[in-house]
Amino acid sequence: MPQVMRSAKVYDAVIVGSGAGGGMAAYVLTQAGAKCLLLEAGSWYDTAKESTMLKWNYDLPRRGMPTPDKPFGETDACVGGWRIPGEPYTQATGTDWMWWRGRMLGGRTNHWGRISLRMGPYDFKPYSRDGKGFDWPITYDDLAPYYDKTEELIGVFGSAENIENTPDGKFLPPPKPRCYELVIQGASRKLGIPCVASRLSILTQPLNGRPACHYCGQCGRSCGTSSNFSSPTVLIPPATATGNLEVRCDAMAREVLVDREGLATGVSYIDKKTRKEVQVRGKIVVLAASACETARLMLNSRSPQHPNGLCNASGLVGKYLMDTVGTDGGGFVPSLEDLPAHNCDGVGGMHVYMPWWNYDKQLRNQLPFARGYHIELGGGRSMPSPGDFDGSEQFTGGGYGVELKRNIRKIYGSFLGFACRGEMIPNSDSYCEIDKDTVDQWGIPVLKFHFKWTQDEILMARHAQETFRELILAMDGEVLQSSGAESNWGISRGGEIIHEVGTTQMGDDRGKSVLNPYCQGWDCKNLFVTDGAPFVSNADKNPTLSIMALAWRTSEHAAEEVKKRNV
Repeated sequence: MPQVMRSAKVYDAVIVGSGAGGGMAAYVLTQAGAKCLLLEAGSWYDTAKESTMLKWNYDLPRRGMPTPDKPFGETDACVGGWRIPGEPYTQATGTDWMWWRGRMLGGRTNHWGRISLRMGPYDFKPYSRDGKGFDWPITYDDLAPYYDKTEELIGVFGSAENIENTPDGKFLPPPKPRCYELVIQGASRKLGIPCVASRLSILTQPLNGRPACHYCGQCGRSCGTSSNFSSPTVLIPPATATGNLEVRCDAMAREVLVDREGLATGVSYIDKKTRKEVQVRGKIVVLAASACETARLMLNSRSPQHPNGLCNASGLVGKYLMDTVGTDGGGFVPSLEDLPAHNCDGVGGMHVYMPWWNYDKQLRNQLPFARGYHIELGGGRSMPSPGDFDGSEQFTGGGYGVELKRNIRKIYGSFLGFACRGEMIPNSDSYCEIDKDTVDQWGIPVLKFHFKWTQDEILMARHAQETFRELILAMDGEVLQSSGAESNWGISRGGEIIHEVGTTQMGDDRGKSVLNPYCQGWDCKNLFVTDGAPFVSNADKNPTLSIMALAWRTSEHAAEEVKKRNV
């Protein structure tokens, strides 16, 4: 039998995961006076010391090229990837699923685009509007105060627009649109499509001791000045400053431990450095390992009290897995040729975006799909890629030496890109389960994925491609990148957008959900989930802001329940 180390200390809370949900749980619970232990499967990360935001690619060993643990490039802040050596996952026949996992303090908050959108009133009651999917057990008004608190803590820029189902927030001033974004806004006005200030968690004014963004445009490399949001810069430091937080990295959670009554008593994890099992104890357990990892942990936590996995009496742990619908397009716009050289770096992301605008009932009834999407955009004075040229001399003009450089400078900044980010409706064919025949290098059974897009998502991708084309043509441009029916309109692979949510659905009926309306286990009242797993639907809004707001609400409730001695 392998050696097991058992801790005598009992923490008020053991938190698994240090990203958006785990970091927020640590922040809220330690502020409430709880002594917390935070377990992170990856390594320690010091943003200020390890940021590559001001390094040139030619100063790096691989000139910025991707590596196995940084598939988005050597300079990307997040360590992890689609495939982690020794940590496999499997797929059912016919499933094409990509599972990105962050293995570092703060997880994927070191990588994300920091698009911070509130879900709207319709997003919490989608079934009531179109009869598909499920309604949340809470409303927008229940979560709105926590959106307020989160935005005031992390800093989100934006503008008040009063757009239906796109709630305004507590915004910092937005940066001005770049030149190409002004051209896109003009085309949007022609088509009656709102194109408004983006909403990103990047500071345009100093906030809580953090300086404003200096516009280096390298947010994906992590911010050495803490001017954008990540858990290791905004949530974990103040939690640590309370004296109530202990952080343990390289701790691969194995299962949640329970007592004879089925209540959580702590967590068993593998110390990745010693490869020994360690058992830690807590009065409550908070799971925030990411939607799929949390489901895996619960399904692997089998006991006589929970024979099918922790909190799985309903059989719904792992069910209704969702990702964001994605499809891309792009074009060439001649009016952007031959512009004088100028600095348009700005923040690390778009300054404007297009929220979904067809919420009007009459317009919705004319569409062949339910729900909606928003459009993210890109462009600017960056080196065109070979894909932009499409192998044609039309854009390079051919030539060599000085002539080639002149022709390249002429088209510099004249290529634009568009990306759909749309809502997936939960379906019973999309879920994850334990693959009993496969374990990872730590001896922990892995996940097996099942995934399927429905016609709602595929037809949404078609509509987005048509919208991209209309926008490019409205700018008197030429469509260069688009997808057709033969590729399901270029719809993304499952998991590719890295917005997976669902798997431990919250609800007001314990027979039809895993968690109650406070993300508390129906079958284990001292277990709470604060990542994307409790999501009932996956609106077109990027989920991170909602994960943090929901985690704040859940953690506040957990602290109150402990004080009342209800758990």
